[in-house]
Amino acid sequence: MRQCSQRAWAGGAPDRRRALSRRSAPASGGCQNDGSQPEPRPPMSRSPFAAHDPYAAQPPASAGGSAGAGALSFDVTEADFRQSVLERSLEVPVLLDCWAPWCGPCRSLGPVLERVVQAYGGRFVLAKLNTDEAPQISAALQIRSIPLVVLFVGGHPVDQFTGALPEGQVRAFLDRHLGPQQSEADLIRQEAVEAPDAETAEALLREALTIEPGHVEARLDLAERLLARGALDEAAAELDRVPAAERKDRHEALGKRLALARNKPAGDPAALAARIAANPRDFEARFALAALQVYDGDYRAAFEQLLEVVLRDKAEGRPDRERARAQLVEWFAACPDADAVSHGRRYLGMYLN
Repeated sequence: MRQCSQRAWAGGAPDRRRALSRRSAPASGGCQNDGSQPEPRPPMSRSPFAAHDPYAAQPPASAGGSAGAGALSFDVTEADFRQSVLERSLEVPVLLDCWAPWCGPCRSLGPVLERVVQAYGGRFVLAKLNTDEAPQISAALQIRSIPLVVLFVGGHPVDQFTGALPEGQVRAFLDRHLGPQQSEADLIRQEAVEAPDAETAEALLREALTIEPGHVEARLDLAERLLARGALDEAAAELDRVPAAERKDRHEALGKRLALARNKPAGDPAALAARIAANPRDFEARFALAALQVYDGDYRAAFEQLLEVVLRDKAEGRPDRERARAQLVEWFAACPDADAVSHGRRYLGMYLN
């Protein structure tokens, strides 16, 4: 990591030759500053350090300029620090880049931060503070080396890093506080969850997959909704489109549900329920009724039937108990109702012990 040392300027005009010497002398890890700041510049239309300014080439639109409501990055000074950083961070996270024109690592980090703020599309804003021109803020932040990057949220600093980190590490730093960046397909998938009806949700998922065909979770969401409305061939086609290397637990569970949905068990639920009422130890009736209930999607009721078998089987070797246990474990993997699975597992454990 490259960074520059910096201490508070105690006063007095620094020796310009020493300052230039420090900037040009090679140093391990970046440039060093032995305690002085560059001397104040005379008024001029262009900064003498413009060639070394990491933001000099940025256009004064959304990528730079004043801290307007729509600006993603902007310069900040001591005069507007409270408004542009502290108060603004009450509305949106503010990433403060503390830099200086003579700092080599700052020249590397500046463009990285600009790319990231544009890529994150408004999830945070970038404020750029020239520490040479902000001694009071530098002292308040206790800056000892630059570049220093501080994240402000809710009016307070919450985290920081120093040095010219690569883009991947900058993104990881931000994601710890902002959450992983969501793609357009992710956002549309979330809309599908909140859709008012199944038809709208299905249309949204198809839209997400048009934008990002490789979005596995969106495809599995679509397959699950197709299963729910009985479009088994379409559901199977969606499952087949998932690459083999990405077929994990959820894909396997949907495949099991598809297999159950394709094979309706024989039997009359009412007649089977009557047999069980007449003889609670009619285990074959319980197995048959449970299979019909799973076919209809009522996993909780099916689990109750087989748990009764586990509880009631007292025969030597308890063959029906083991059969019910094995069937429950298989159905737990296919059941989409996490609460029903949790309840079933808990009671299965109790009855087996």
